[in-house]
Amino acid sequence: MTDMLKNCQLCPRACGADRTKSRGACGAGIEIEATRASLHMWEEPPISGTNGSGTVFFSHCSLGCVFCQNRKISRREAEGQNITADALAKTFLSLEKKGAHNINLVTGAHYVPQIIEALQIARKQGLSLPVVYNSSGYEQVETLQLLDGHIDIYLPDYKYYSSYYAGLYSHAEDYREFAVPAIDEMEPFPSMCFFHDHWLEIEVCDFRFFVIHLDTMQPYYLEGVIDVVGNHIYHYA
Repeated sequence: MTDMLKNCQLCPRACGADRTKSRGACGAGIEIEATRASLHMWEEPPISGTNGSGTVFFSHCSLGCVFCQNRKISRREAEGQNITADALAKTFLSLEKKGAHNINLVTGAHYVPQIIEALQIARKQGLSLPVVYNSSGYEQVETLQLLDGHIDIYLPDYKYYSSYYAGLYSHAEDYREFAVPAIDEMEPFPSMCFFHDHWLEIEVCDFRFFVIHLDTMQPYYLEGVIDVVGNHIYHYA
């Protein structure tokens, strides 16, 4: 699967970089780079639960959001710790032993082939937790399809309706062109339940709205949300 990195088309940038020799537009090379793996208590409540989400923060990102709270690790020039698929699998298992409710993959689109390999290794070694795909929403449908059977919970953003503001604030004028079909690919939207102090979500798309207040097209944005998810909306604060 890592042959895909020789002409990288994993994200909407479709830069075609040979990541076995150099870095792609996102900044990622052939090695997985991650900056942190820990129990995270500040995700959406159904994700963090009571013990925390077993979160792995990957380095680099296909977007360039000026407001990014993780900019130190997301920029092209950012540096993380190089890890192998075997080491990543061990990290997943370690998070499970610490009591994590799930494995939470934060901005991992540019490492999907390696992540799949790590998940396969970890499952063979006993990993039983659901896996969260924590995404900016700026995704290639074909990349998401590679994840079929590996991801239980999708946690995408939907940041923009306006191409102007998407370009101004995230350097991605085509954001909505990719986000809408990507989120549609992440369906279905079944219900969530709370059971014995654990949030259980299987085949769920937990949908986050990030609206730029200067975006004068907010009414169209909200109509677009309804077009994507219909009436399958559960609100929690």
